[in-house]
Amino acid sequence: MGVLDGKVILVTGAGRGIGKECALLAAREGAKVVVNDLGGGVGGGDEGSVGPAQEVVNEIKAAGGEAVSNSDSVAVKAGAEAMIEQAKDTFGGLHGIISPAGILRDKMFHKMDDADWDAVINVHLNGSYYITRAAINHFRDQEDGSFVLFTSTSGLIGNIGQANYAAAKMGIAGLSRIIAMEGVRKNVRSNVIAPFAWTRMIASIPVKDEESAKRVERMKNLMRADQVAQLAVALCADDAKDTSGQIFAVRGNEIFLFNQPRPIRSLGKVEGWAPDTILNHALPALKASYEDAGNSGSVFPWEPI
Repeated sequence: MGVLDGKVILVTGAGRGIGKECALLAAREGAKVVVNDLGGGVGGGDEGSVGPAQEVVNEIKAAGGEAVSNSDSVAVKAGAEAMIEQAKDTFGGLHGIISPAGILRDKMFHKMDDADWDAVINVHLNGSYYITRAAINHFRDQEDGSFVLFTSTSGLIGNIGQANYAAAKMGIAGLSRIIAMEGVRKNVRSNVIAPFAWTRMIASIPVKDEESAKRVERMKNLMRADQVAQLAVALCADDAKDTSGQIFAVRGNEIFLFNQPRPIRSLGKVEGWAPDTILNHALPALKASYEDAGNSGSVFPWEPI
């Protein structure tokens, strides 16, 4: 018996990396799996291939599971809709979507061009919109459904050279929160995971200094995609029905629950503020509560478990 017995799960970007591990684990836990992967490169610039998705399907079937491949793009509305229909046509339903599909186009913001911005926003943020929008009414009608979307500490905390990626990933966190709020009465859940894992996408990030080299080495040796898959699959299970609207991170064998933006300090002035009193009073008083400009390495300085 598995935690996803009787479920149909769609996994995007499932030809490699985190998506592949999610698809394999979902099948081992009893789900019938739609394995989606465009088959393109980490930059999203090539035409892609059905090969990676079919290879994962073959692996699932060889282990006694049920799966079907799909090579549509999450960044195209019709592609996302086709995935949902394929799940229903092939397996008679759909109960959960795990969607780590993504690309990188890293560049310092002052050097970024529109094409790099648009490509990342389209795959990550628009892709998350297309796939959730295509499934939302089906989930509401059956009063059951779980979205597991993927954010990043590049957005939640920050990372130099990833303004496009960070903006998209913060947008996904906001999208997930609203889906969760609106889905309460219909048992439609949505959560996001910020993964730490060595994948070919992470491997494509340029290493330009000693600090980033050490960070990459930690990820390569101590943080695996299959560790992220454990939480992603668990969030699709019936026993997780009281978990929605949350932001998680997985780092090796550690699971973190992130806080969400809430006021941490306030100042009031009965007669109202003016620019000079803000500069001389409000900002100096609030300064002790500012967050610094450090990246995720400053927030997670210890070795992963």
